[in-house]
Amino acid sequence: MTSAALRSGAWKLLEMVTTPLLPSDYLDLVSPLRAGADLRGRIEAVHPETGDAATLVIRPGRGWRGHAAGQYLRVGVDVDGRRLWRSYSLTSPPHRRDGRVTITVKAIPGGKVSNHLVRRAKPGTLVQLDQATGDFVLPQTKPAKVLYLTAGSGITPVMGMLRDIALDDVVMIHCAPQPQDVIFRKELHGLVADGRLRLTEVHTDADGRLDLARLDELVPDWAERETWACGPAGLLDAAEELWSAHGVRERLHTERFRPGTVVAGDGGDGGGEVTFSATGKTVDADGATPLLDVGEEAGVLMPSGCRMGICFGCVTPLREGAVRDLRTGEITEAAPGVLIQTCVSAAAGPCDIER
Repeated sequence: MTSAALRSGAWKLLEMVTTPLLPSDYLDLVSPLRAGADLRGRIEAVHPETGDAATLVIRPGRGWRGHAAGQYLRVGVDVDGRRLWRSYSLTSPPHRRDGRVTITVKAIPGGKVSNHLVRRAKPGTLVQLDQATGDFVLPQTKPAKVLYLTAGSGITPVMGMLRDIALDDVVMIHCAPQPQDVIFRKELHGLVADGRLRLTEVHTDADGRLDLARLDELVPDWAERETWACGPAGLLDAAEELWSAHGVRERLHTERFRPGTVVAGDGGDGGGEVTFSATGKTVDADGATPLLDVGEEAGVLMPSGCRMGICFGCVTPLREGAVRDLRTGEITEAAPGVLIQTCVSAAAGPCDIER
């Protein structure tokens, strides 16, 4: 008998002994980060950054394939007995010596996962991971001049870039309500002191929102720079309009944490009763809340990924009724084989989602 056959026979015997569980279930208890297991990570430290933001140091399992600076990571977290998935930018350099990765999370009002990670996560906690993804990254050939335009937690993917490689000419404009709200502020000013960064902070509580008309004053050569911008939709929309107007749209690279949304109208697209047929739950929903959020609030297990319409991790059959795309306002009606993205779709009247 070959060694492969012996191993197969031994495994089948173990399966009989451990039923209804599998031997791998017990291996996961002993070595959850082992090769061959579902990709997980162990939180090893939680470092506060501001009053509502923290950096989590995570040791990924052996199946981790690494990342490029600027990419994001889907993290699955158990909150109040339910597994919820969210995406966070990686803030560690790609080749950290200890093999750990970091994400920096800003707690948002009402955010179940972000508040859990910032205020309740403890070292030793296991989280589910997906491989890193995203194209908000630096090119292989280093650009001669760079502008980073960020606001709030939009600084997180850019911090991963700043920690990765030193560029010759880097300017950053960062917006936050007050100085104490600037994530990584001490490190940023250290880069300034070392001559690696020119930084302008815009404190919106005192200065108001950044008017991009000031770019000619703040960064006179902005149109010549490769620019990476990340922040609220209003900032990114204004940047795309300005760069396009100057004929340099190809030099602007943007990352959106949430899609731009249109406001629900007064007609038949103002929400309705949503039925999750697989679980038998029915709830009322307005016409502006993503069905993903509606389902999670109702206790329905909803798959998700980026939550902004890019990764298609939330695609679900629409059995009856109609939904509205929050990005475009387009109405999609149920028909055989029709699939919707629950993260960017809201109820447009009564509807039935196969969840």
